[in-house]
Amino acid sequence: MEKLKKCILEEGRALSETVLKVDSFLNHQVDPDLMYEMGTYFKKYFEKHGITKIFTIESSGIAPAVMTAMQMNLPMVTLKKQTSKILTGDVYQTTVHSFTKGSDYELTLSKKYITEEDNILVIDDFLANGEAALGAVRLVEGAGAKVAGIGIIIEKSFQPGRKMLDEKGYDVYSLARINKLGKDLIEFVK
Repeated sequence: MEKLKKCILEEGRALSETVLKVDSFLNHQVDPDLMYEMGTYFKKYFEKHGITKIFTIESSGIAPAVMTAMQMNLPMVTLKKQTSKILTGDVYQTTVHSFTKGSDYELTLSKKYITEEDNILVIDDFLANGEAALGAVRLVEGAGAKVAGIGIIIEKSFQPGRKMLDEKGYDVYSLARINKLGKDLIEFVK
């Protein structure tokens, strides 16, 4: 997606060989037009996959997931990272290791928002080591539903996440694939 790549190059900052900061349009401030266009790309790619719901992990995946859900006329469900006093009882949970934060968290899904008949599209902001995507997959499949595909905003192709998901047979579609990062260096997969 050329508009996304342009934003990454113009507004993103490679802080190291593994960290890309994109807070001006995705992680802190959100560019609604860009999010809408991302939804258009995800809809076009996944529209024949029989999707019944869009899932995302809070919080950076919410805007593009909502735009995708709006365009596909489907419900969108947020998988929670934070524990809540009101989200108790009938939940699915799995532990996920955050590459960015260097810590674990409990990913939670209310049983109320998934059925065995669901065919889920998971949207996430980054794919690096694949931990977040695999956590979402564990919740979906643990509920007896199917993962129809995984939509990624920015994939760090030099890290093992994509290979791991491909080997498990998931249909992964990334809007921007980065081949290499370095201090002030961002190089896309050709």
